[in-house]
Amino acid sequence: MLHSKKRAVVTNFINGYRRTLKKKMRILVGYGSCGKAASADKVYSVLLQKAKKLNNDIKIEITGCVGTCYLEPIVTIENDGHFFDYVKVTVDDIDKILNDVKNLDGNIIDSNAVRIALKNCGRINPENIDDYLTNGGYKDPSIIDIINELKIAQLKGRGGAGFLTHIKWQALKNASGKNKVIICNADEGDPGAFMDRAILEGDPHAVLDGMRQAAYATGANIGFIYVRAEYPLAIKRLQIAIEQAIKKGFLGKNVFGKGRHFNVEIRQGAGAFVCGEETALISSLEGKRGNPKLKPPFPTDKGFFNYPSLINNVETFANVVYIAKFGGSEFSKLGTENSKGTKVFALAGAIKNGGLVEVKMGDTLKSVIYDLGGGVANEKEFKAVQIGGPSGGCIPASLLDTKIDYSELAATGAIMGSGGMVVMDESSCMVDVARFFLDFTAEESCGKCPSCRIGTKRMLEILERITGGRGQDGDIEKLENLGEDIKAGALCGLGQTAPNPVLSAIRHFRQEFIDHIQNKKCVAAVCKKLADLTISQTLCTGCSLCAIKCPVKAISGERGKPFVINNTLCTKCSICKSLCRRGAIL
Repeated sequence: MLHSKKRAVVTNFINGYRRTLKKKMRILVGYGSCGKAASADKVYSVLLQKAKKLNNDIKIEITGCVGTCYLEPIVTIENDGHFFDYVKVTVDDIDKILNDVKNLDGNIIDSNAVRIALKNCGRINPENIDDYLTNGGYKDPSIIDIINELKIAQLKGRGGAGFLTHIKWQALKNASGKNKVIICNADEGDPGAFMDRAILEGDPHAVLDGMRQAAYATGANIGFIYVRAEYPLAIKRLQIAIEQAIKKGFLGKNVFGKGRHFNVEIRQGAGAFVCGEETALISSLEGKRGNPKLKPPFPTDKGFFNYPSLINNVETFANVVYIAKFGGSEFSKLGTENSKGTKVFALAGAIKNGGLVEVKMGDTLKSVIYDLGGGVANEKEFKAVQIGGPSGGCIPASLLDTKIDYSELAATGAIMGSGGMVVMDESSCMVDVARFFLDFTAEESCGKCPSCRIGTKRMLEILERITGGRGQDGDIEKLENLGEDIKAGALCGLGQTAPNPVLSAIRHFRQEFIDHIQNKKCVAAVCKKLADLTISQTLCTGCSLCAIKCPVKAISGERGKPFVINNTLCTKCSICKSLCRRGAIL
């Protein structure tokens, strides 16, 4: 991993050794959404000004996010195809960076990262098609049987369901009709997920390239990228990429020979989570309300305005480009028997090193969270990881050796999903976590089928009662029964997976539900109606900070001796708990 210091540190992702300057050199500034949020625009502006004053041939360009969002702003010196990354850069570091162009020096680290979908992110200028072409992009689709290569690769769709990609592509190829449609699902509605955004911002041509491969292989002539409107930078770079690809002859009229056209348009979604489901997405593309449809017929038979249509997500198309370049057998060397290749995850929550990681299928959750993510923030104890977004499940510490594998994750009650990974520490209440995710899915339900529309509301009411201190005997069983009924009766994937966070939380953290219902106690002190706070008489050093900051003066004691809390006055705001450095407030 890149490592962090207060001042800028230079690292090398590729070779792990020092190199001297060669002629193919430029400076790249991480200019994705995360970089801009960390003031990369200011760094970029000052870097341009100072480099201009030096009156040399240094090229200053933008790039996307390399994945280590927690180290932004990142400035990279590319030297003859090798990359030296300066992290947490401020304007005060720019003179050193410009000086290092002449004599690269510093702490150089080999990360041994495997990068397929994120290969170009943070390493090319996403607004320059020539950068993409230099890295082997837009391979002629006529020289490879990509569907067969996808079959050899055993690539599964990275959007959540894990359906084999070659089967979808073959179905569209076999479908009859003059017009066929390729759709890229870039809606990415999972809380805590930003994998697709990073690829769109850092390597937009990879998505167009993958769609182009699909169009040639299946006979499609129409393409859409359905991207959420909350991704303005991704949309901007996609539009630039489309215009450049048309100019170069990779998109547009007669791109596959006389009479074989392929055009791609961007359509912006309005943030409806249900539109991540393919038939709901198609309805939205048609200008209708985003309601799912019963299958069959499948979109490859009747999709967009009844044209045969293929839908894959951003990461899937990025993987297709790698397979087209290196072959399916090379891709299938990575991973497990059931899950091939790599998977990109967005690490969020109580994690030290938040950002994107691309890992080999078969790596364990523990290696992702601790080796790549740096472990739990603030030195607290790990409690659970929510994987798969609102449709996923909560996996406890006892199952951290679970492999990144579709079957193994499903066995825990979770799913691979699109790649959101939210880490939770000991301060999280799993009953409240279940309530939070169900509140999200109940709100996002389209309301078309009773199982989802009514069932999720009833489950949410029970969870709100439990977290509010009014839980009743039998509530756990009611949640389990309702969850299974919803999974069996819901029309689409949203409803069928909506109970997963609740069912997995009950499965792995049942005692917390029992404590809430029977003992009227929230161990994590999150549910305010149940959170009687106490101060450990052995851990408290009597610093008095909690008493000083308590807004209702519910804490009293003598400085240098353990303090006490009057729970009659306490409003359960938990300010004292967040302030206590000793962890004495329980």
